[in-house]
Amino acid sequence: MLPGMNPRKMKQMMKQLGMDIKPIEDVQEIVITTPTGRYVFDQAEVAVMKMQGVVTWQITGEPRFEEADAVIPEEDVALVAEQANVPSEAAKAALVETKGDIAEAILRLSS
Repeated sequence: MLPGMNPRKMKQMMKQLGMDIKPIEDVQEIVITTPTGRYVFDQAEVAVMKMQGVVTWQITGEPRFEEADAVIPEEDVALVAEQANVPSEAAKAALVETKGDIAEAILRLSS
């Protein structure tokens, strides 16, 4: 709100501009998923703003980032298992541990 402006006047100005803001109550969690991971807001304030036919969602809070699990193709598992001469399960575990880095997985299993 602008300094010195009373809330009623502010609401009236917003209405004249075609702006409507409504808070979303009792938000428990917000999750934004990307290919690299998830942004999780455990404590967040959310507001929906409508202005001139456009709806905007506003999230206020501090997210924590959860890195996405590496997607390991079966071809990579087979290659590492063959090159390191280990079972597929060990090859897959090494690939998960190295976040899909084939060369690093083979080196770890071979040493």
